[in-house]
Amino acid sequence: MHILITGGAGFIGSNLTRKLFQDDPSVRITCIDNFDPFYKEEIKRFNIRDFIALPGYQFIQADISTCSAEEMTGLIKEPVDVIVHIAAKAGVRPSIENPLAYQQANVIGLQQMLDFARLNKIKQFVFASSSSVYGVNDHYPWKEDEQLMPISPYAGTKLAGEMMGHVYSHLFGIRFLALRFFTVYGPGQRPDLAIHKFTKFILQGKPIQMFGDGSTSRDYTFVGDTVKGIIGAIHYTGSDFEIINLGNNYTVSLKELIEAIEDVIGKKAVIEMHPEQPGDVPRTFADVSKAKSLLGYDPQTKLKDGLTAFYDWFNANSELLMK
Repeated sequence: MHILITGGAGFIGSNLTRKLFQDDPSVRITCIDNFDPFYKEEIKRFNIRDFIALPGYQFIQADISTCSAEEMTGLIKEPVDVIVHIAAKAGVRPSIENPLAYQQANVIGLQQMLDFARLNKIKQFVFASSSSVYGVNDHYPWKEDEQLMPISPYAGTKLAGEMMGHVYSHLFGIRFLALRFFTVYGPGQRPDLAIHKFTKFILQGKPIQMFGDGSTSRDYTFVGDTVKGIIGAIHYTGSDFEIINLGNNYTVSLKELIEAIEDVIGKKAVIEMHPEQPGDVPRTFADVSKAKSLLGYDPQTKLKDGLTAFYDWFNANSELLMK
């Protein structure tokens, strides 16, 4: 099997690559990444350091939002069986400041990859969507058929991506699986995300920012569980279009998260209070019954175990991560 992973040098993409090679050393993986300056290129290159020399691995540095389907076909010589499209501009708050950049990367970038799939008759397309598409919705836990009310440009681009996938599935017979990720964390987590930032600042003795009163909550999902869900989607053949939650089916408040990180590190945080941020939803909470039914998805990682795995990874690579 030849799998094309966009955003493959990032947090989830590199964890997925590692698991795929562990499960089947004969798999072929092409990784596309443009080393977007959202965070350091050095970290992304570190993420893929174990794969570069493998005979089944190819790395292409390219911006999919400006690379046409024809140009992409020229870069990737061997037939592709599955596309896992993770590449995107991330972050709710930055998308409010620069919505056009998010449209270019997340909507046009997906369009280019769907055209690449159409041109090369690739039938399996797995898309990284987001829990942010639900917006403010108090029908917890969220099922995939909820009314969607996104409240940030980032969330809007993910919803647009789901609908564009439906169009291409209908018109061109591409099996399109949109996986709604819920606050993924674990080894390799992006440095802009809360658990990574909080860990770093607590160790440095710097204040961490708490937006609101600490009651906002998230369905934190360990990256190893998310990756198993993605692999389930890679092999899914039951229907041509599905939208599926990949969460952990329980929710943790910001205050509880900080306390759990303090417990794992063994050091108290210095907390700096700030008003709630525009675009942030008060709570996320996934119903994962559909993922269990269709993909055999069964998240098992408890928060403390996941935070411990992240902290062990952070400590092992602190020379790079504490810069």
